[in-house]
Amino acid sequence: MLLCLFIISVLCIDIALLDCGCNKLNRQEDEKPHALYEDKNADIDDNKVCKQQSKNSRYRDYYAEPVIEDMSLITGGDYLIGTDKPHFLADHETPERIVKLKDFYMDKYEVSNEKFQQFVDATNYTTEAEIFGDSFIFKALLSTEMQKEYEDFRVVSAPWWFKVKGISWKHPNGPESNLNDLQNHPVVHVSWNDAVAYCKWLGKRLPTEAEWEAACRGGRKQKLFPWGNKLMPNDKHWLNIWQGEFPDENTLEDGFDTTCPVNEFRQNNFDMYNIVGNVWEWTDDIWEKNDRSANPNMVKKGGSYLCHKSYCYRYRCAARSQNTADSSAGNLGFRCAKSL
Repeated sequence: MLLCLFIISVLCIDIALLDCGCNKLNRQEDEKPHALYEDKNADIDDNKVCKQQSKNSRYRDYYAEPVIEDMSLITGGDYLIGTDKPHFLADHETPERIVKLKDFYMDKYEVSNEKFQQFVDATNYTTEAEIFGDSFIFKALLSTEMQKEYEDFRVVSAPWWFKVKGISWKHPNGPESNLNDLQNHPVVHVSWNDAVAYCKWLGKRLPTEAEWEAACRGGRKQKLFPWGNKLMPNDKHWLNIWQGEFPDENTLEDGFDTTCPVNEFRQNNFDMYNIVGNVWEWTDDIWEKNDRSANPNMVKKGGSYLCHKSYCYRYRCAARSQNTADSSAGNLGFRCAKSL
């Protein structure tokens, strides 16, 4: 009889431990981020951005997908993208809608100069900017003499952009510039075609616009930014954009006059860094669905270090813009995605 009571007590202790370790603890870990998602008024107010939590965390505890270095696994399901409160009607930011996505991986970081150099070294790839012999660069990176020399090679609707010879990913900030101290900054002056070539080399691809936006939102609904609705929770900078009077005065309050390192700003609980601000990012989507031209406009997302609310309020998750597939500029880069 005593032996039976001992065995029953041991079983009860084991069951209690399983409940605490598997159920209660997991609920506490899961409830925090999910409560954060559902709070429609709250913003993340410190640098402790919640870690990614899978909707099927218990299943993945036992049947885990392979971990891919520097990529986050975004769980498939229904995601809300777009907005019914557009800032730029011409950009087709509307309507707000639900999309169904399969599980996919997304790079945590924009592709850096160091990573792109590895691709070029392995494949002898030549970017389109190098083939064309020029690319677009912001005026502040040019001397007064060079601005005078290239004044007839400016974008009419944006005269602060100059098309300059000798600019490429290897010389991002002027014909005589180099990548010294920029190895961990995002590669720029890469076209959509260049980005596709890099992704294919790694067995990856560009994200669709819907995937990009789902990753940007980090599981949160109807928020302007990856972390919430406030631009600067707790008066802290969460992204690299323009401060001051665009395009003539940048006060550099966020600490950067051009690009910042790809791991500088962690912005949401999907471990996305610089998914808004820093550089625009190519997606796999075509701008006009019926465009069958040889060089169509492709969707880009996220804004850049040159964005300012007075002119380019496109560092919102729902914002979007476009460039032709062969275009390149000093604020245009990318990150990769991968299907399971």
